[in-house]
Amino acid sequence: MHLAKVIGRVVATKKHEALEGVKLLLIQPVDHEGTPKSEPIVATDPFQAGEGETVVYVTGREAALALDETFTPVDAGIVGIVDSINHEEG
Repeated sequence: MHLAKVIGRVVATKKHEALEGVKLLLIQPVDHEGTPKSEPIVATDPFQAGEGETVVYVTGREAALALDETFTPVDAGIVGIVDSINHEEG
């Protein structure tokens, strides 16, 4: 699992039929301190995350498992919304 910040929405009027009604978000992968790690990616969002929220996401085959239709062609999927992160160095 990975952390990311929601930075926008993606609207696609034409998409695979399994993605009908599925919210797509643009997310920025971040480290535990919120520092960007790589390029933004598109992820499915069954949890109604909002812009600016930190989320937990998965990639690969597991990304479709959070959706009703588990054979949906997706690369990344949000699996949780983060309330807080507690990290101590050491």
